Amino acid sequence: MTSRLGSKASRVNDPTGFRILLVDDDASILEVISAAFEHHGYDVLKARDGSEALVRAERDAPDLVVLDLVMPRRSGFAVLDRLRQRHATHPPIIVVTANTDPRHEQFAHDHGADAFFRKPFDIDSLLETASGLLKTGN
Repeated sequence: MTSRLGSKASRVNDPTGFRILLVDDDASILEVISAAFEHHGYDVLKARDGSEALVRAERDAPDLVVLDLVMPRRSGFAVLDRLRQRHATHPPIIVVTANTDPRHEQFAHDHGADAFFRKPFDIDSLLETASGLLKTGN
């Protein structure tokens, strides 16, 4: 059996097998992002709220998380903090939000987000950022 580290190292130039957890309460956004990642060979996990995201992260150990900030049951801010505090592997986290308040971007970075996108965003830029984070292991 290959360790997660060895497995990840062998997948650097091939996204196949990387697990991406997408977290957004908007079903249409979730589907668009999911389709783009799946088209590029990623294994996609989905959560519709912050509580479900934490359960999926603990159970499925994603390699990267794309996280909306404003959601029901538990905010993206709370999920970000919890993932950074408790998740053993500390996957890279890309925050996405429609909120234009610059304090949200600063908060996200201060609490461990690796990248930040405002909706609407260019899906190719999101994919490129995700690929870069997976390659560097950030």
